[in-house]
Amino acid sequence: MDLFQAMTVYVRVVEAGSMTAAALQCEMSTTMVGNHLRALEQRLGVRLLNRTTRRQRLTEFGTSYYQRCLEVLGLVADSERLAEQTLDEPSGTLRITAPLTFGTERLAPALSEFALRCPQVKLDVVLTNQRLDLLDNGFDVAIRLGTSEMSNMIARPLIDYTMTLCASKDYLARRGTPEKPADLQHHDCLAFAYPAGDDWHSVAKQWRLRGPEGEVMVAVSGPMLINSSAGLHQAARTGMGIVMVPDALVEQDLQDGKLVALMQDYQLPSRPMNLVYAQDRYRLPKLRSFVDFALQRWGQH
Repeated sequence: MDLFQAMTVYVRVVEAGSMTAAALQCEMSTTMVGNHLRALEQRLGVRLLNRTTRRQRLTEFGTSYYQRCLEVLGLVADSERLAEQTLDEPSGTLRITAPLTFGTERLAPALSEFALRCPQVKLDVVLTNQRLDLLDNGFDVAIRLGTSEMSNMIARPLIDYTMTLCASKDYLARRGTPEKPADLQHHDCLAFAYPAGDDWHSVAKQWRLRGPEGEVMVAVSGPMLINSSAGLHQAARTGMGIVMVPDALVEQDLQDGKLVALMQDYQLPSRPMNLVYAQDRYRLPKLRSFVDFALQRWGQH
């Protein structure tokens, strides 16, 4: 039995609340997670968890042992970071999380260049619109949309996350081209379904534009509401309606003429974007190299 791996699995089981959830985090089968727990309990001679088909509960010893595991694994991680800091060349695994659309359209294509610069760095990238906790999930750095609420983290400003209003040539030939915000009320407007609590939740029903007359809120409607930017993009390409989507998603289609930008004299909603990381981890060459790379690419100049 690999003691450190078994301890890591045990911590994941406690924090995830089930062996199934821990198995997903550890990228192993539920059976293997159970084997690690049984081997650990046999080694210790004490039960760590009381398990039933519906729930699990820590024993008194299991609670104490969990705290000790956190201490031991933390010391091991600190030791590995210390070893990394002694190297001038960036190396090791760099864990990055970023929003889905930006990560797919901007980050992922750029990482090939970063990999050439830092060939000893292995990239572990998670693209999600959830704001995952960096420390709890073992991330070195995150690209975040919106204002940063983490006072214990360093947030470096990147270029704003901006939007484009566009439609296909086929749709515009069929329905006409809107010239001013009020015209959108007579068009099929496809909207993104932002989750409840998101600061852009209202954008699904009302589009905000700023022009010579100031800020205008337009109530829009259409044949589809969808929670996928990629799906919204494809629907626009087929001529289903007008969309307001991130620039990164449609930039190539606009250049190729597959989509047409609308009302370019109006300013659309935008969100601040930041590069976020823990101050103490900036000492790692792999993180410093990525921060420098990201700021060169997307920093505010």
